[in-house]
Amino acid sequence: MVKITDVARHAGVSPSTVSYALSGKRPISEETRQRVEEAARELGYRPHAGARALASSRSNVLALVIPLRAGIHVPVVMQFAVSVVTTARKHDHDVLLLTQEEGEEGLRRVADTALVDALIVMDVQLRDPRLPLLRSLERPSVMIGFPADSEGLTCIDLDFKAAGEACVEHLARLGHRVVALVGSPPEVYVRQTAFAQRVVQGFTAAADRSGLSSSVHPCEASPAAARLVAEQLLREQPALTGVVVHNEPILEPLIEAFEQLGLRVPGDLSVTAICPDELAESVRVPVTSVALPSAEVGERAVELLMKKLGGSAVPEATLLPPRLAERASTMPRSA
Repeated sequence: MVKITDVARHAGVSPSTVSYALSGKRPISEETRQRVEEAARELGYRPHAGARALASSRSNVLALVIPLRAGIHVPVVMQFAVSVVTTARKHDHDVLLLTQEEGEEGLRRVADTALVDALIVMDVQLRDPRLPLLRSLERPSVMIGFPADSEGLTCIDLDFKAAGEACVEHLARLGHRVVALVGSPPEVYVRQTAFAQRVVQGFTAAADRSGLSSSVHPCEASPAAARLVAEQLLREQPALTGVVVHNEPILEPLIEAFEQLGLRVPGDLSVTAICPDELAESVRVPVTSVALPSAEVGERAVELLMKKLGGSAVPEATLLPPRLAERASTMPRSA
């Protein structure tokens, strides 16, 4: 096992300097701190949890890990971030925002210092490469999102599978028999981003249960891409009467594209969406939607972390049930 004396020898400093550099208890020059951190990384040094607690007080800082990858809709992501920051301040904590795509190394870099007390991790993939590290970290963490295997982790999110099901079941009750999901950009599915995959699972399962004809169409987040998808759907599924949209930037452009192609919403085509309420309500034809509860998810993620930091047990899984609000974009299918 690597000891603090090994790090000190490797960095050419005293053991006390290593302790101060890693704990932040005393000011250390930037050059020395970097040399100590580099030595610790090279040797694989991990301070003992008890020793770390004795050596340093809490930083009162949470890390919010949001890698801004391609296909991410930043305005919605920032709603989560604002909720996390606001709730953290109520608990006298600040938030360190990490937006670079650094994967496991980025998490380790932050967790192995005294910069933060705990972590909230977003943009979770089904087989997220960060999971082994999160399970082994001495600092508590919460994931906003559910990987395929969430055992040993604390996860919270909207139940996106149930959200996809709710949209299809609503259309089925209205008599629609041919439906399509216009989903996230292709790269989101290539990464196996968990929330997008869950929506597809729910959409497909509900359509199969109800005996509906269904298809799934990833779509780039642009009006031009929305137009192309609308044309493709009408060409390949001329009997289409119901659409589920899970791609916030194209919701209004897609409706406009369908109407330009001769389909009235909701007279000829019923549209549902999974998106923030304010977006669904702002479209010219207000859209029936499952709300994206970003404020609630962010707040509850912080509350879970506060309990973990206080030594309290928390549930491993917190799934928020979908809430579907009916608006003007859906109606019973004409006979």
